[in-house]
Amino acid sequence: MPDVAADSAASASGGELVPFVPDTEIAVVYPLHHGLKPPISRVSISWGRGNNLRVSLLRNPPSNSDSDGEIGGKVVEVNLDSGAADVREPAQWRRIAYGSVTPFALLQSRKNSASILSKLQSSPSPFHLDWWEYVMEYSKDIKELLGNPKSNYNPLIEDPKEVLKKGEEPTSLKAAWELMEMFYADKLCQSWLPERLVDWLADYDCLLSGDQPAVHSKLVEFQGTLVTLQVIEDDPKYWEVISSALAVGWLEIVVKLLRLHGSYQLDQIGHRETENGLVETVAVLISMMPRMRPELKNGKLGECFKAKPDFMKAWEKWREQITKLDSSAFWVLCDRRRTREGLKNLIQIMLGNTTILCTATTHWIELYISHFLFIRPFTVGCESMYNLAQKCVKMKPMSSPHKLLRLIIGIIEENTEVVLAECSRGFGPWMVTHAIELLTARSDQADFLLHKEHDDIGGISMEELHRLVYAQVLTSHFLTWQIAPVYLTSCMRQGMSLLEVLLYRQPAQHNQLLLKNLEICRLYELDHVSSNIMKIAGVYHWKHGRKGLGVFWLQQARDEFLLNKIAQRLFDSVGKSISGESFKQWEGLIELLGSESKPAGSLEFLHKYRDFKKLLQQVCDRKTPDAARHAADLLILLMKNPSTPQRFWLPLLYDSLTLLSWQGRPLLNVSQTNLLLNKLQELSVASLRPGVVATDLPAEALDSVRLALATNLGRAILEEQ
Repeated sequence: MPDVAADSAASASGGELVPFVPDTEIAVVYPLHHGLKPPISRVSISWGRGNNLRVSLLRNPPSNSDSDGEIGGKVVEVNLDSGAADVREPAQWRRIAYGSVTPFALLQSRKNSASILSKLQSSPSPFHLDWWEYVMEYSKDIKELLGNPKSNYNPLIEDPKEVLKKGEEPTSLKAAWELMEMFYADKLCQSWLPERLVDWLADYDCLLSGDQPAVHSKLVEFQGTLVTLQVIEDDPKYWEVISSALAVGWLEIVVKLLRLHGSYQLDQIGHRETENGLVETVAVLISMMPRMRPELKNGKLGECFKAKPDFMKAWEKWREQITKLDSSAFWVLCDRRRTREGLKNLIQIMLGNTTILCTATTHWIELYISHFLFIRPFTVGCESMYNLAQKCVKMKPMSSPHKLLRLIIGIIEENTEVVLAECSRGFGPWMVTHAIELLTARSDQADFLLHKEHDDIGGISMEELHRLVYAQVLTSHFLTWQIAPVYLTSCMRQGMSLLEVLLYRQPAQHNQLLLKNLEICRLYELDHVSSNIMKIAGVYHWKHGRKGLGVFWLQQARDEFLLNKIAQRLFDSVGKSISGESFKQWEGLIELLGSESKPAGSLEFLHKYRDFKKLLQQVCDRKTPDAARHAADLLILLMKNPSTPQRFWLPLLYDSLTLLSWQGRPLLNVSQTNLLLNKLQELSVASLRPGVVATDLPAEALDSVRLALATNLGRAILEEQ
């Protein structure tokens, strides 16, 4: 990728492609496992293949007395993992990079069409009114790329003690993308945004396990010990994981665990009827919990309500049933303390007891979601979301929050700059470049911020800056540079100039790469760049001994100046020796310069000279009058042609001695013979001047030609009389 931008502002920024200042100065530390004993006297660092950094470590050469048998050095490669931060496999990263090109290009095409329509029409275009739908289509295509499905064996008979089902392996990149989609692009989910957060946490809570366990990790740990428990309800962990799962809204898991209670066993249900009734009542109430959402996925529990008034009525009725159960006299009849306390704890969670909710959750985002489920169920959209988040962060502080949690804070704070910074720091240039389309889908403020031009970065916008940075990442690898033009051409200010520099910097010696370059030029109508690239390739191949390939590319570029230069080179080489052996070295090259290729300038002579040599060969082989007459006519044409260099006159005539001394009727008439004698006389006078190019002909060549012409002239005079 080019190091210097097209304008002076970019050039003054330290030789970078674009002047880019990181959002944070926190250094990223990469471990270096070299296994050498100190002291290390020298460290050398260089770039390896792709994003690998090659570090060479050298020790001091040990003396004979203190030799410890250690090697003198080691070379270690460190992968810097640029691009998507949690995509570790290079092949997976390239799959995402290539797969996202088509959705991005399609959206840019629609955006350009919308811009053109808005200029032609005074009223808002249909594109503007329904733009979020196009963005959602784009987002759907990107999400399919980010998925990481894991092939798992699905048994025909479901294990009743399997709490968590294995599905798609989650990634932080997809989790971040879904957050951006739900808050910025999806217009339909704004009325049930808290419920979308519940679904999001159910899919990605496993990613948040760091310094402290998440609800998901608790369930995984408990499931491992579930098969060894004899009396499950007497285990404190049983009620703890149920409370945690209920607090974050995983109702189907809660109900499944409750029905693993010992009172459901056939040999127990007779004398534990009251206890079983209380457990089942709580399970039914949980499964009937009202949900403010249009629908639920298969297997999910709850009753859906689309309209807020209907949801409020159902919620009040449901809470009355829970309150009534809480004050029921049946609790006195339940003689198992752990069951009674565990169920009472679940009821307090459903009634919105803040203390118990705080105990049941581990991360602030889990507590945050539990508030929407049980304390503030009527929240719609982003009402006071940030204030609640600050409150939950204070109640559940974290020393090193996960990058997803930092992103959520920026989103609900509605701070576009923070969101961009967290995307860049946590998920790399790919995420920023593609997520900007989500950010600007329905927010005029974000659209203004990202499209405002900044003089301090060369007059480009933040959107263009991030695209240029991502293009630089793509061009740093030989397998992804081909898709960088898609992003460069979407940058109105500096993209095309940087694309030209990128194309010029591709090596000319590889034919497939050259053809790819020319195809990119054709797609983006860069005819002048295409011509220059072909000139560069032609000169490169000519200088490296591939004469024919060099001439071919110069012909494609229609570079008459360089073709004439090559003609002079050919004259210097061919004109010194007109022998058949010498000419065969250049015959293939002259064949390439055929009449159909429209050769430039004096190269036309070499083509005709090639044809003349072939005719002479036929005359020598067959001795046919027709071939001889044809060769004589071509000789006269060559001698008359002003493009025939003077130094070729004598070699042409010397090669034509067979024609001049033809047995039978003379092949040249009087006027033609006089023409050749005049040429010979001019050549004799010119030979006296300095700087004449010597030939490899014998010393008597001139006299032999003069004698043959004189003889032919006499025969031609007699023939005409």
